[in-house]
Amino acid sequence: MISSEEVLRCVFVIFTAMVPFGELRASIPLAVFGFKMGYVEAFLLSIVGNMIPVLPILLFLERVSEWLRKKYAIFDAFFEWLFARTQRQSERVRKYGALALIPFVAIPLPVTGAWTGCAVAFTFGIPRHHAFAAILVGVMIAGVLTTLACMGIIHVLF
Repeated sequence: MISSEEVLRCVFVIFTAMVPFGELRASIPLAVFGFKMGYVEAFLLSIVGNMIPVLPILLFLERVSEWLRKKYAIFDAFFEWLFARTQRQSERVRKYGALALIPFVAIPLPVTGAWTGCAVAFTFGIPRHHAFAAILVGVMIAGVLTTLACMGIIHVLF
């Protein structure tokens, strides 16, 4: 039987993976080192958590961004910054389409992940189903790399 404390830890790991500025790069180390979870459990919970926001973002980013930009100047500035940032990937994305999202999402560094991958897909008009699949593959690769780093098998700077 799973205790309520264990359930709360799992929920916390999932929510940590959902946050755009950490994603599973934060949730896997938290689960492994903070909550003493096994690597497989940390990996799976973090993949689930990281992917939860992807579909709603892909479905609604365009409508929400248009509404926010019209209503609030601060959001207009934010989306200008976000779109300018994603435009830096323009040559690669135009050449490879959804496949370009995989390494972009997979690199386990801050501000490269599923959330930014959704913004790139939206900015370049990548079809949602292609974007979702590419982002999932990228998230899984990032999860493997982060888990291996937590295991001490590979060494990276976080």
